[in-house]
Amino acid sequence: MTDPTSELPTHTVENQPGPRVAELWRDAALQDGLAAHRGDIAAARGLAQALSQPQMQEAGRQANRHAPQLRLFDAAGRRLDEVEFHPSYHWLLGLGLEHGYAACAWEDGARGGHVTHAAMVYLMNQVEPGVCCPMTMTYAAVPAMSADAALAQSWVPKLTARHYDPSVVPLSGKTAATLGMAMTEKQGGSDVRANTTRAEPDGDDYRLFGHKWFCSAPMSDGFLTLAQAPGGLTCFLVPRWLEDGSRNAIHLMRLKDKLGNRANASAEIEYHGAFAHRLGEEGQGVRTIIEMVHHTRLDTAVAPAGLMRAALGEALHWCAGRSAFQRRLIDQPLMRAVLADLALDVEGALALGLRVAAAYDDPDQRPFARIAVALAKFLNNKRAPGVIYECMEALGGMGFVEDTPMPQLYREAPLNSIWEGSGNVICLDVLRTLAREPEASEALIHELRSVLGADARYDQALAEHARLWSSPAGEAEARLFTERTATLLTAAALIKTAPSAVAEGYVASRVIGDRGHVAGTVSGLDVDAILARVMPSGSG
Repeated sequence: MTDPTSELPTHTVENQPGPRVAELWRDAALQDGLAAHRGDIAAARGLAQALSQPQMQEAGRQANRHAPQLRLFDAAGRRLDEVEFHPSYHWLLGLGLEHGYAACAWEDGARGGHVTHAAMVYLMNQVEPGVCCPMTMTYAAVPAMSADAALAQSWVPKLTARHYDPSVVPLSGKTAATLGMAMTEKQGGSDVRANTTRAEPDGDDYRLFGHKWFCSAPMSDGFLTLAQAPGGLTCFLVPRWLEDGSRNAIHLMRLKDKLGNRANASAEIEYHGAFAHRLGEEGQGVRTIIEMVHHTRLDTAVAPAGLMRAALGEALHWCAGRSAFQRRLIDQPLMRAVLADLALDVEGALALGLRVAAAYDDPDQRPFARIAVALAKFLNNKRAPGVIYECMEALGGMGFVEDTPMPQLYREAPLNSIWEGSGNVICLDVLRTLAREPEASEALIHELRSVLGADARYDQALAEHARLWSSPAGEAEARLFTERTATLLTAAALIKTAPSAVAEGYVASRVIGDRGHVAGTVSGLDVDAILARVMPSGSG
């Protein structure tokens, strides 16, 4: 490949770093976390190396820049209700599914299945987060399918097939399938019990009538959805294509014009007598679909770690390749302080995400997983926009330009906090869980106490937090309680798996609060040791 020309008629291009070549496997925090939690290192390495190829990095850019297109009708005016995607979207989606993104957590004998899955979420989000949506929902739908043995027998083998089949044919003709979700309605939002979509019995099955305000990944082969049946709010599986070869009566009304996540389509849909299988008992819709929500929540907790890591990688690359005032940016003390501070949030988010994923792999830790995933989702997503912005600023004006990944990452930063229940919903869920599920509260306290003695400052902070615990927070204080609890839990995860420079730095700057309100306003960090774990190779 011929290098671009640096000698231009008016000037020579210099002091401009070349394009970043991502080395996603060169990630000490990821490797340490996989080892600590018995993840499949070979599987994660394989995906990381595939995603690090220049053509995959370019595919991510193309998938994001070429938005999906809605095709409601064919040339003759017949309904299609299809969405067209750029070929790069299909390429990346196929890569993720073939490496086991949706399957590895459910395969018999898989090593650290959910931990490995979480690592793949982290890696894919560094390249193109939009393609993760259909893969996450496909992964998360598997446990929900256990509510009906016959449906599970038909669907689960194809949801976990390690293959991507985008063909427009019924399930019986597919080698693999994806599954989406359509729950939210205009009048209810997160309050799904306010749904008005109705389900009318039709023999052993049902017909659905109504509207869904958000339908994620509308070209999936089926959707889990909620509707009011005669016995109350019920979960249904709605196939996209019927076995007689016809299209189900799911009408796409429009695609959402979203801030970010642009490679993925999100639609408003209407059911016009759409054929549906009941999943679980009538009136038990929330209880049935909560299994899917519980697993999508894991991905929304891990994804921001990937977004932050991608942004940090860009900032480090730029600072290592650009000089100002006769010194490389990466050698200047103030810039190093900022980058090291940001690195602590990235390491903390990943460590907490992998610890939660490990709890998903152990049935005995389900109570802990139930509460910890909510804490991880809240804190990691609240950290992401600020971290990504600071990384953008490290690039100066170029960070604001679409030639770099920074604008895409910044637009993506709010999504995972909003999806499936925004910050307030999560905080109230934390309070309810601790009040109503004693085993979850006990498991969380046990985890927080498991590192006592390793850092006196942590011990003191936990003791002070315990006093809040003994006097339950009201709803108005739910964010403060959730943030403090999640920060302590992150520190505990780092104390167990990260080098002392990282764990002690996190405790000093986050747990005891000896810092300002912006990045780089903390002293006493072992900056060299922290940055050594995240610096790109050959950058010094």
